[in-house]
Amino acid sequence: MNRRQFLKFNALSLASIGIAYGSPMHQMHHNNTPNAINTSFINFAPNDLKLLSKDQFPSGKKLKKITLLKNESKEKNFFRATIEIKESQIELVKGKKTKCYTYNGLIPGPKIEVYEGDTVEILVKNQLKEPTTIHWHGVPVPPDQDGSPHDPILAGKEKIYRFTLPLNSAGTYWYHPHPHYITSKQVYMGLAGIFVIKARKDALSHFDEKDLVFSDLRLDENAQIPENTLTDWLNGREGEFVLINGQYQPKISLQGERIRLYNLCSARYLNLKIQNAKFILVGTDGGLIEKPIIKEELFLAPASRMEVFIQADKKGELKLESIYYDRDKMMVKEKKENLFLAHLNIEKNPKNLPSALRKFETLKDPQDFKEIIMSEDHHKMHGMMKKSKEEQKAALASMFLINKKTYDLNRIDLISKVGVVEDWIVINDSHMDHPFHIHGTQFELISSKLNNTIKKAEFRALRDTINVRPKEELRLRMKQDFVGLRMYHCHILEHEDLGMMGNLEVRENNGKN
Repeated sequence: MNRRQFLKFNALSLASIGIAYGSPMHQMHHNNTPNAINTSFINFAPNDLKLLSKDQFPSGKKLKKITLLKNESKEKNFFRATIEIKESQIELVKGKKTKCYTYNGLIPGPKIEVYEGDTVEILVKNQLKEPTTIHWHGVPVPPDQDGSPHDPILAGKEKIYRFTLPLNSAGTYWYHPHPHYITSKQVYMGLAGIFVIKARKDALSHFDEKDLVFSDLRLDENAQIPENTLTDWLNGREGEFVLINGQYQPKISLQGERIRLYNLCSARYLNLKIQNAKFILVGTDGGLIEKPIIKEELFLAPASRMEVFIQADKKGELKLESIYYDRDKMMVKEKKENLFLAHLNIEKNPKNLPSALRKFETLKDPQDFKEIIMSEDHHKMHGMMKKSKEEQKAALASMFLINKKTYDLNRIDLISKVGVVEDWIVINDSHMDHPFHIHGTQFELISSKLNNTIKKAEFRALRDTINVRPKEELRLRMKQDFVGLRMYHCHILEHEDLGMMGNLEVRENNGKN
């Protein structure tokens, strides 16, 4: 199928989409000499590691608010702040200090709350003994302010991030490190924070708000954070303690607030459910959806966010759980158990929710398209447990692929042009789920294809991260608004570090597509 035929099919009905899936094209440009495989960042926890007993971690306490990052500016529409990234000793367990990586000494990091149209200037001081960055996940910032692995803040150095937030960018975002090879480590050591862009006025701005920030944590018997196991590298790390706002199984009082949900886990999928209550979905990563939608369960892949209200059938204490989700992990057999997360006390239900939340512009037809295939080289798995540590590391570092390649910092994998609407066909040609994330833009899900069945998106929404099930194909519509280099990758952070990532070069648009 040539390009003209492909665009013609885009103008047809949904049934025609299946034809367009068949033979998409993509631009590829790369160096002919690949870098040698680096395995120095891959470390393993001891095989006999003993973990902290769950009854030693404090639980059942009243939920605390996330600390706000102080605005040091007195100027209107200008937000200036300082973030220090450092090692901190935090008493998570009584009588024991845990070494963590922190933003301003806090876990989670401080909440950044700004408005559309604001200029944001944040001085970041890296007091770690290793390089880091801050990636403003989902926030529409220029590439040189995006905290990519190409722009590290070296140990002991500083960087000022500065950007202006455009109109219509209100949404629920977050920030985290993105250094080459060690993103997963820095996140499981504690580096993650939330970033909210508000509209001066939207359909829900008169409601009070509450943030529920989900993360997970592993502690050994000495309350220290251990390195990854082999299965962590294969499947992504899931800490045994699932925290909300840094607390274990807290008590949460609700009075009809607008609730922002964040999955800041490296690899854990959340399938949220409240017995005798429903979620009213009103927003996704990139802001409000068209109208409220009732949900019995909420599925949050790693790095995804949602905005909801909670409607209880009756007042009183309820349980927030994550229903078991089988993502077909490698070398792991686990019980299909639900996970208790928090006690909820529903004091009031939301009142007078508007029936319309946001009006989306008519979707424009794509002018170009890309194909992304996420896959795993399972030949590397053969005899894995019998291999030496060095052989295991070499297998891991060449196992997770995008378009049959592992990541090269110096290679350009795809090319786009500013302002050109594109459809990306994202295919999961593997046995396990992979959440796809792209920097610099939000996209809309157009359709999904699984088991030869094509389904239209359930509702219109802006996202920057979306789960792709095994053998599933997603059709995502997007455009980039800045010239420069962007990343796209699996947001299971161990997979990202192991090379399931690519570079997108966005070029000026000369009017020829």
